[in-house]
Amino acid sequence: MAKPIVAIVGRPNVGKSTLFNKLIGQRLSIVEDTPGVTRDRVYAPCTWNGREFVMVDTGGIEPTTADQMLRDMRSQAEIAIDTADLVVLLTDVETGVTAADESVADMLLKAKKRILLAVNKCDGTGHTPPEVYEFYNLGLGDPYPVSSVHGLGTGDLLDAIVDALPQETEEEEEDDAVKVAVIGKPNAGKSSLVNCILGEKRVIVSSVAGTTRDAVDSPLANDHGKYVFIDTAGLRRRRAIEENIEKYSVIRANMAIDRADVCLILVDATEGVTEQDTKVAGLAHESGKGCIIVINKWDIVEKDHRTMDTMRKEVAEKFSFMSYAPIHFISAKTGQRVAQLFPLINEVHRQNTTRIPTGRLNEVLADATLKVQPPTDRGKRLKIYYMTQVSTAPPTFVIFCNRAELFHFSYQRYLENQIRSVFGLEGTAIHFIIREKGDKS
Repeated sequence: MAKPIVAIVGRPNVGKSTLFNKLIGQRLSIVEDTPGVTRDRVYAPCTWNGREFVMVDTGGIEPTTADQMLRDMRSQAEIAIDTADLVVLLTDVETGVTAADESVADMLLKAKKRILLAVNKCDGTGHTPPEVYEFYNLGLGDPYPVSSVHGLGTGDLLDAIVDALPQETEEEEEDDAVKVAVIGKPNAGKSSLVNCILGEKRVIVSSVAGTTRDAVDSPLANDHGKYVFIDTAGLRRRRAIEENIEKYSVIRANMAIDRADVCLILVDATEGVTEQDTKVAGLAHESGKGCIIVINKWDIVEKDHRTMDTMRKEVAEKFSFMSYAPIHFISAKTGQRVAQLFPLINEVHRQNTTRIPTGRLNEVLADATLKVQPPTDRGKRLKIYYMTQVSTAPPTFVIFCNRAELFHFSYQRYLENQIRSVFGLEGTAIHFIIREKGDKS
C-alpha cells in the first residue's frame, strides 16, 4: 500500500512552507516573506506516532488572477488536492477570514476530500485567541490553532491528521527506487524533461529562467524499474545570485545531488556547452554520482551529417574531467529519445554500485603492471603490492604501495582505464586512495 498523502493548501503567504518544514522536521521548502516563493509541489516523508505518510507543500492559491504564474501555481495546488488523501487548509488569524479563504474552502468542499482547518500565527501561549472562532464560518469543522514558526499546536494538528488518515492495510515495500537528479543551468529544459517522463504537468514550465526554485521529487514506476526524479532549480553563476531565494535554490540543488544515485546533466543544444554547464557537472562528478550528459533541444538545432559528431567533440573537450559519462541527445519537448534514458540510467546506476572481488581486481592489477612498468624517480621504482575495493557509489579502491609520492597521476589514470576496460565501469567516477604499506590510517 502506498503511503497516504497529506496536502497543505491555502492562499499565498499564510505560512504553508513554514508549517510544512515544521511538520517534517527539516528545512526542505524555501521560506521567504514573499508571496509566490513556493511554485511547485514539494513532497517529503513525515512520521507521527509510528504512522508514516507523505506531506505535500503547494504554492498559494489565488482564486481569480490574470497572472500566468499564479494560474500555474493554482493548477499545481489543484493536482495536489486531487491526489491527496487528506487536505489541510491553512489560514491566517491576523487577517481573519478573507474572500480568498472562502473560495479555497468552496473548492475543497466540491472536491469532496477529507479536510482539516488550521489557523496559523497563533503565536501566544495560553487561551485560544478569540479571532480563531471566526473561522467556523468556513464550514470545515473545528479549527486547529497553530504557530508554524514556534511549533505551538502542531502536535494536536498531527494527531488529527493521523486520526483522519485511511487505515493501514499492509506493510510498506522497501524503497528500492533509483533516485535521479535532473540538473543544469536555468532554462535548459529540466522541468520539461521531468514532465515528459511522467506524462503529466508535474512541475511548472516557463521560458522565464529560475521558475523552479525547490527540488521537486516525482516517483515513477515502469517496465524498466522504480525511479524518483528530482527536478532541481537551475544553478547560476554565483555573481548572478541576487535574491535570497536564488541562494536557497543553489543549496537545494546541491542537496538534490547529494541524495541522488544518478545525475542527468542537461545541456542546451542551442547554446552549446558553457562554463556554467561544466560547473554544474563538476558538482555531480565530485560527489561521485553516476552521470549522464543529456543534450536537450536537439529537435531545433540546424543539422548536417557532421552536427552530432561536432557536438560530441565539444562535450568531450569541455567535460574532459568526466570522460566516462555517456552522452545522449534528446528533445524534452517532442519526447525524442527520452524513453532510451531508462536503460542508460539503469546501466550507469549498476556501474556506480558495482563491487569487484579483491582476487579478480589484483589479477587485473598484475596484468596492468606487466604491460606498463610503474614509474621510477631517481633510481627508485614504485612498487604496487595490492588493491582492494572499500566502497561503492562511486567505486573506491585503496592501493598499497612502497612510496606514495612515486605514484604519479598519469599512472593512476592508466590503472583507472584498465579497470574500466575490464569491468565496464564507463558511466561512473572511480576514486583511488593511495596508501604506503604499513600505513594504518
